[in-house]
Amino acid sequence: MKPASLVVVDEEPTDPGFGSQPDSRSLSELLEYGIIPLDKPRGPTSHEVVAWVRRLLGVSKAGHSGTLDPAVSGLLPIGLGQATKALTLLLMFPKEYWAVMRIHSSVPREAVDTCIKEFTGEIYQRPPQRSSVRRDIRTRTIYELEVVEQEGNLFLVRCLCQAGTYVRKLVYDIGEVLGVGATMVELRRTKVGPIDEREGLVNLHELSYAKSRLEGGGEAAMRTAVRPVERYLRDVRRVVIRDSAVDAICHGARLAIPGILSLSEGIVKGDTTVILTGKGELVAIGEALLTTEEITGAQKGLAFSVRRVVMKLGTYPRLWKTEQLQKPS
Repeated sequence: MKPASLVVVDEEPTDPGFGSQPDSRSLSELLEYGIIPLDKPRGPTSHEVVAWVRRLLGVSKAGHSGTLDPAVSGLLPIGLGQATKALTLLLMFPKEYWAVMRIHSSVPREAVDTCIKEFTGEIYQRPPQRSSVRRDIRTRTIYELEVVEQEGNLFLVRCLCQAGTYVRKLVYDIGEVLGVGATMVELRRTKVGPIDEREGLVNLHELSYAKSRLEGGGEAAMRTAVRPVERYLRDVRRVVIRDSAVDAICHGARLAIPGILSLSEGIVKGDTTVILTGKGELVAIGEALLTTEEITGAQKGLAFSVRRVVMKLGTYPRLWKTEQLQKPS
């Protein structure tokens, strides 16, 4: 998914007296609207890691996107405060894993490569017995699958796949097709959509160090560890609204065309969108009721419904007009 260009509907300055640009938030605000790209170690559950982070930072709410099994390491996005409401957006994106696969008996490398290709594209998969979801057969898409390195019967495999894919089961199924069986020895998640370990993850020791630096007044380490939630939503289609519309959206009102300043090209009905202020702050997650062309070609009408409000009430004053917004009946 790539960011779409914005179509300008109208221009209006945003009032600097309310809200703030995401990168200019105070530390307390950052801890309310931030995401930590955590490097989860092998051993603890995802739930345990989130609980540790919550206690360490002294925040009341924290959550993660995409559970990692205890034996799996790598990227575990953790949202803080209001940002937990936006974590579902990360499920829209592909995820990248690196797995060590052991085949149980030697087969020619060509046979392995051929088998790997058969598992690229749409596949059928039944969740494993110890999974937390119903074990119904479902389809998942494997966007990229390749053997990066081999040593004997061990294969380092990189997999870019749709959210909800069980890589352990994928390895098992590859072994079944090869006819010799296969086991996943190790697994690491390296990417969740726009969050990539190549840009730097944060481990628990670094987070603890950042917290200790706060006692001396140093915020730099914490601001490196915690990033504004908006930074990771740049690839989601968006709509920018007037300051006068923000408070009504925070009350769950639907967004009408007069409240819109700009929006992404190519929006179609039903698209998930992020609703932003003129400063780039995330207000809510919305659903398109009209296409971009319909919105830009009309003067009035409802354009977006609100799925989930993220911004706290009272961040912007009530300035909206009835023709800009309409509360759901």
